[in-house]
Amino acid sequence: MTTSDTTNDDRATSRGDPASDRRAAYDYCSDDVEAAELVETLDDRVDGDVRFDSYTRELFATDASAYRERPVGVVAPRSTADVEAVMTYCAAEDVPVLPRGGGTSLAGQAVNEAVVLDFKRYMNEVTDVDPDAGTARARPGVTIARLNDAVEPYGLKFAPDPAWGDKSVLGGAIGNNTTGAHSLKYGKTDAYIESCEVVLADGTRTTFGWVDVDDLHDRAVAAREAGSPIEAQVYAEVGRILHEEAAEIEARYPPLKRNVSGYNLDMLIDDARERGAVNLARLLAGSEGTLAIVTEATVSLEPIPPETAVVMLTYDGVVSAMRDVAPILEHDPAAVEVMDDVLLDMARDTPEFADLVATLPEGTDATLLVEFYADTPEAGRRKAEELLADRLPDADATAGGRTATDAPIHAVDALEAYDDDRQARFWKMRKAGLPILLSNTGDDKHWPFVEDTAVPPEALPSYVADLQELFEAHDTFAAYYAHAGPGVLHIRPLLNLKSDDELDTMYELSEAITDLVVEYGGSVSGEHGDGRARTQWNRKLYGDALWETFRDLKSAFDPGWLLNPGTVCGDHDATDDLRYDPGYEFDAGFDPVLEWDNDNGFQGMVELCHGCAGCTGHQETTGGVMCPTYRAADEEITSTRGRANALRAAMSGDLPADPTDEEFMTEILDLCIGCKGCKNDCPSGVDLAKLKAEVVHEHHQREGIGLRDRLFANVESVLRAGSLFAPVSNWAMDVPGVGWLMERTLGIAAERDLPSFSRRTFVDWMTDRGGSAVPADEAHRRALLVPDPYTNYSHPDVGAAAVRVLEAAGVHVRLPNGVTDSGRPAFSKSMLDRAQATAAANVSALAPRVRNGWDVVTIEPSDAVMYQNDYLDLLTSADAEAVAHNAYGVCEYLDVHDLDRRIEFGRADGHLTYHGHCHQKATRKDHHAVGVLRRAGYAVDPLDSTCCGMAGSFGYEAEHVSMSVAIRDLLFDQVDASTGDRVVAPGASCRSQLAAHEELDGEEPPHPIELVDAARNA
Repeated sequence: MTTSDTTNDDRATSRGDPASDRRAAYDYCSDDVEAAELVETLDDRVDGDVRFDSYTRELFATDASAYRERPVGVVAPRSTADVEAVMTYCAAEDVPVLPRGGGTSLAGQAVNEAVVLDFKRYMNEVTDVDPDAGTARARPGVTIARLNDAVEPYGLKFAPDPAWGDKSVLGGAIGNNTTGAHSLKYGKTDAYIESCEVVLADGTRTTFGWVDVDDLHDRAVAAREAGSPIEAQVYAEVGRILHEEAAEIEARYPPLKRNVSGYNLDMLIDDARERGAVNLARLLAGSEGTLAIVTEATVSLEPIPPETAVVMLTYDGVVSAMRDVAPILEHDPAAVEVMDDVLLDMARDTPEFADLVATLPEGTDATLLVEFYADTPEAGRRKAEELLADRLPDADATAGGRTATDAPIHAVDALEAYDDDRQARFWKMRKAGLPILLSNTGDDKHWPFVEDTAVPPEALPSYVADLQELFEAHDTFAAYYAHAGPGVLHIRPLLNLKSDDELDTMYELSEAITDLVVEYGGSVSGEHGDGRARTQWNRKLYGDALWETFRDLKSAFDPGWLLNPGTVCGDHDATDDLRYDPGYEFDAGFDPVLEWDNDNGFQGMVELCHGCAGCTGHQETTGGVMCPTYRAADEEITSTRGRANALRAAMSGDLPADPTDEEFMTEILDLCIGCKGCKNDCPSGVDLAKLKAEVVHEHHQREGIGLRDRLFANVESVLRAGSLFAPVSNWAMDVPGVGWLMERTLGIAAERDLPSFSRRTFVDWMTDRGGSAVPADEAHRRALLVPDPYTNYSHPDVGAAAVRVLEAAGVHVRLPNGVTDSGRPAFSKSMLDRAQATAAANVSALAPRVRNGWDVVTIEPSDAVMYQNDYLDLLTSADAEAVAHNAYGVCEYLDVHDLDRRIEFGRADGHLTYHGHCHQKATRKDHHAVGVLRRAGYAVDPLDSTCCGMAGSFGYEAEHVSMSVAIRDLLFDQVDASTGDRVVAPGASCRSQLAAHEELDGEEPPHPIELVDAARNA
């Protein structure tokens, strides 16, 4: 039996469901009778997905931590009834269960040898908002971002604000007792939990909420009489803890705003004392799925602050910055965030943040970002000015008789931000701390095993100084960033866990830092929980007595210890079950063809994904390119993380699959459409499109290349033939039965309209006019305009418009002899040898001209990126670099060299909706066309859109039509929501896809250069 929607036989003809494009049959470990029985039973009882195949199990074997543990299987429940069914059966069969959200956990609590409940897939909705009560009710799989979208119209928000809120889910926030940058104001998730619907370890459904302390005994009796023994034990054990353990809890729990280690017993005691009541739902906060399974939660909300003000203070070192934290807190900030020299140095090498870092004073090795909330802009500015009044920038200066050395704040300099854009840039750089650290492709990585220790803020300077001595003694260093205000530092030591010695160092550092934390009255986890990294240190933090109390509470909730076993008070060892350890081996099975200019080359890129789920967050925000197939299918296997994890697992032997065989191609890589979005949008910079090109190329070498792929790779010959026989070739496409025949013989979708052909090509047009109208010796610049196949044979009018615009800007234009196909079609089909040969021939033809002052200009965006980027992956030569550095898309060319400013425009008409090409977005070159169109006189609404879904030949392939259409529909939703009244797009494939929009009625929208040309003549 299977749970797939289609079989292998109908892959090519299925329509309308993007899930039908993914894997067809699941391997249910049929050689294991018990596993097969488990799958069959669960599949009969559950409406959701039941997947125990080796691919799915590997995809859920890792999270954002350093750990890896293959689950028994994965169930995506659709309802609480599904969860009850799973837990009831697993309890009877003694099978562990792990509730999981986005898999963003950094301590390893989201991986275990258990049946994983994937809540993010289906149980992800906000079910009710009560603005009068200031509450919302939601399922555990809803992201914090989606929850906030639902309550924002009422001026409310869910106060805990983890940086990864568009990936992290409510169930995870409860499980980890999540907080965020503004915990100084809001505290942790536990303070906002009103009640939770839960499924207990025996499959019983119940609701936990507020109960008077005096009623605990009666609740226990009632539950026992109602046949709910676990619920009865829970009420009884909570009553016992309140009666017998209160003094020990008060003595051992650190008095911090940010402590999420162990169970939430301190809040239990506080609530009992202050309110005479306890909330058992709040007891689940920080329990990491070990006590009960939350299936719905009611949470309280906070008003959105009207105004904010931000100050970035700069320092010559992180210890100096830490000395200022305590005096800054006296000014009542909403947030105090730190970045150290490691992160600032890496940010300097990041295009997105280089300019901002450059504005920092020379010698800046640490910053504190301080934010204030206020009711008015004036009040926010006043708070910032009061902070700065406590700082004297010059050590020799005096103010009112006070010297700089007497000043409470000792920052070297300060940058203020009062407008939204500048504040957003400051915050973006701070939140980029994790992505920046994750960009290291070498074996030495900044690992999160002491990620979020917490100490009292006044102890930070001494604590950090001790940490630095400790790291130096172990011949390493760490990055420090995040929440200095409440005393929480994200500390990531640089280690190679593939080394025996450095694995030992990991343990030694964990133990030594735990000792430091206890010495300073802190906690081993101030935010990200215990998991596999820190569970073992809870005994040292809390002592033997409370350790046993934890275990008694666990036993009351979970007598069989089936819920996420080993975590919080179990037997996890911080150095077990690591993703990389001394036994790890990597073997790609082939030699890469492309250049991999990074540490560890191809292997470094394969291992780069850290599982942070950055590729899944765009599902919530709609922005960015990555990952269009995940947005359409909402399947882990269609995300960049899923594909990268599977590829690494196959090449390390963790997944019993050959990454170059047909099954792996179909299951893992087939739906990667090569949009390159991950190259830019992935926090780590995982370039899945390039990885796919390598692996599929090797597949071609071993298995050969199909006819359809050869035709698409050689599209210029096809288009040339169509042009030669036009208009007959156009009429032929309309003959009844032709589409059916092409689908049956070539696998080209019958419902797709193929490009039309022009008998008179762009080259013909240029030849007929006698070359450029601007003499070379009078030209402002000289450009070689490449007549790519689509422009030449299908869209010659676009080429003609480009020539006219360039000439109006004073550019002498020529078409380069022998250069038409950039190699993009072959590259997109992973025929790298052919693409390499084409690139070499083109570089040979273009480089001499480039060295003589000519520029290379293209009309197709993907061709521009081919010359600019992909040639450097295919070729290693100075000539290739010369061509790459002097190649432009046509609008980019106009913008970079201010050429359009030389053109006299008339009165442009229209408000445009602009959809940019994914390749240009991935290389940060998409904005040029928007600027040119605006200067031409148009109002432009640029869409923050993903790939159109056509992706070259992808959308023409019969088995991919449903996925292509699903991605297209996401784009259409954005087009419908835009303010423009006319769509414009530079990519030929994009324009063909957009033609299906109801308002275009089959007519392709124009290329931007056509509208620039029209404005010139207006």
